[in-house]
Formats: sequence, structure tokens, C-alpha cells
Amino acid sequence: MERFSGIKDMFNLQGRVAIITGGAGLLGMKYAEVLADAAAHLVIADVNSILCQEKANYIESKYKTKALGTPVDVSNKKSVEEMVKKVIEDFGRIDILINNAALTAKVGSEELKDYFSPFEEYPLDIWEKAISVNITGMFLCAQAVGKQMLKQGGGVIVNISSTYGVVAPDQRIYANSKNPYNESQSLNTPVSYSVTKGAALNLTRYLATYWAGKNIRVNSLTPGGVFDNHDEEFVKNYSYRVPLGRMANKDEYKAAILFLASDASSYMTGANLIVDGGWTAW
Repeated sequence: MERFSGIKDMFNLQGRVAIITGGAGLLGMKYAEVLADAAAHLVIADVNSILCQEKANYIESKYKTKALGTPVDVSNKKSVEEMVKKVIEDFGRIDILINNAALTAKVGSEELKDYFSPFEEYPLDIWEKAISVNITGMFLCAQAVGKQMLKQGGGVIVNISSTYGVVAPDQRIYANSKNPYNESQSLNTPVSYSVTKGAALNLTRYLATYWAGKNIRVNSLTPGGVFDNHDEEFVKNYSYRVPLGRMANKDEYKAAILFLASDASSYMTGANLIVDGGWTAW
């Protein structure tokens, strides 16, 4: 049986190539930082073509590893395939895929201004958009990258879920919280988010067993809520619901993603690692 010479060797990603979809976002960049710090080469793939290149430049400069910024629309098969082709041309292989891209509402976004609509009035077009990005995107990226991993003899895929993919949202915590995206609606967790994040977990289990014996491991990471300038009322309500009594900070998922992407989790596949301050333990 192969043995590691030490703990550091388990987490060493030197020479490995990691793609992070939605890599220019808040948590996407944190995942990139910890993998780069472990000496992996990074691909920051994001729908924002300018931002992904800026973030790649930052990774190269700070961590002295190779980084590529490449635009991708994960809901578009051709775009995903072109992204994978570009990565192979530049690096020759793909060892890690972090399926992190997800639909998010943005301030001033007319297209997604009704993202937080109540279930009874939830727009079909936003429901379909969320499915195309959050779950079809994972499917397309895993499919395209999986073909390359089969050719090279293995790899690791991590699908990002959410506590609301494991349990139902507690809508009470949004009482009196402001919706910065649409003043005519209150803040909530929409049905499209919960359903797609739940689907991500079973996609993980399916792929883990489908590729069993092919040296491709597939796991999920389920993070809890991360503080990102939320209003005081929401933070108070959310924190009351968490056994540890607070929201996560944006660095607290680094160790979890490194564990799942590295040899430290070599006997783990089809699993869901929950890091939520105890939210789902109630």
C-alpha cells in the first residue's frame, strides 16, 4: 500500500492543474488562493472575462504559480468545451475541477431583479436560468473535464452545494431584512437556489459511483452562509440560528476545499462535506 511521507505531502498539489468555475467570485477566489498556495496551477474560469484575467494575474503575482483567466458560460456546451480545449493547450492536463459557478442576483441587474420573488410568483425564466447555470453547468463541466481525466488516468471533482441543498431554508431569518437587489421585494432564499443545490448533491453521488474504478473522485462541499456586508438585522437572525453563533468568514472554507482537492481525501468519494457552523445539526 502506498504511504505518504508526511502530512505536507498529502496536501501538496505541485504540478497539478485546477479549474475553478465562478473563480472570480467571493469564494471562488478563496478556493483559488488556497490551491495556488499548495503549488497548483490555476484556471480562473468565469463569465466575467475581464475580471477572471485580473484575478489570474493576481494569483500568478502573489503565489508564483501559473494561472490562466478564461471566460466561460457554464450553461453553454460550446463555451465549456472551448474552455477545456484552452486549458489543455496551455497546461496539457486537468487534475482538479471545482464546480463553483452559480446564478446570483446583482444590484442593478434588470434581468434578475425578480430573483427573490416568492414561490407563488416565481418567474419561469429565472427558474430555468438557475437550472441552466447551477446544475446544467455542473453537468457540462463535469462531462467535458471528465473526458480529459479519463484520458490521463484520473482526477478530482468538487461540486459546491449549500446548506439549503441539504435542508429547507429557514425563511424566518429574512424577516425585516432589506433586499438590495429589488426594493419592492423582501430578501429570501428562492426556490431555484435550493432545488439546484440539492440536485448538485445527487449529481455528485451519481458521478462518484459512475467513475468508480476510473481513479476519478467526486465529492461535494456544502458551505454555510458567508458574511458579505449583510445588513445588521440579517446577521443577527442568521447567527441566532447557527450553533457557533455567527456567519462564516470568507477564508473558512479554504482548508475544506484543499482537503477535498488533495490526496488527503484519497479514500473519499460520493461524500458531502458540510462546513456550516452547525446549522444542519439542529
